[in-house]
Amino acid sequence: MKKINIAIDGYSACGKSSTAKFVAEKLGYIYIDSGAMYRAVTLFLQQHLIDLDNAEGIENALPKITIVFKKVGDRYHTFLNEVDVEEEIRNPRVAAVVSEVAAMSNVRKKLVEQQQKMAAQKGVVMEGRDIGSVVMPDAELKFFMTADVDVRTKRRQEELLQKTGKLFPLDELKANLLHRDKINSTRDDSPLTKVPDAIEIDTTGLTLEQQINFICAKADEILQA
Repeated sequence: MKKINIAIDGYSACGKSSTAKFVAEKLGYIYIDSGAMYRAVTLFLQQHLIDLDNAEGIENALPKITIVFKKVGDRYHTFLNEVDVEEEIRNPRVAAVVSEVAAMSNVRKKLVEQQQKMAAQKGVVMEGRDIGSVVMPDAELKFFMTADVDVRTKRRQEELLQKTGKLFPLDELKANLLHRDKINSTRDDSPLTKVPDAIEIDTTGLTLEQQINFICAKADEILQA
């Protein structure tokens, strides 16, 4: 059966992860959350007390990091060195510095290589910041997701409440999102960008189901051609 790769890029809290997960499920594809991989590296550095300005320490740490995705119940979880860290990588302490870690060229090189190996056999839905531009430039379908920042902030608050049981202040979450937007869009190595052949989806007024159906319909057009 013919399979394609689908790249979904965009800003934080636009619905990329939820949409990508359900699209992968509907198509019977593998879901890869590239952002979770950078969060896992960030968590590893924090666990081992490696400062972000310690270039040598980070370089020595990278070969000791293995990241895989496994299905736990009906959801994919991130495993760091065989330990389920899905909840830990979503905490604000990781979120506060993950963009700085993701901007490091040596970290990006290691993770992009892993991501490209995962995508080599086709049948992958991968979401992140540089999927369509760097990781899967030959993906048959590319999407770029955006949304109003206040809507994104509220979504992030609800996501964290569901995952952690804690209600984080909206102003704190908005500041974090804007900070990450700036770093992700201006970094020298693989900045967040909309490639010319990506289809833009503004999710501000869309339901999750509408986002999923739109992408699946586009995939069906290619698969049935």
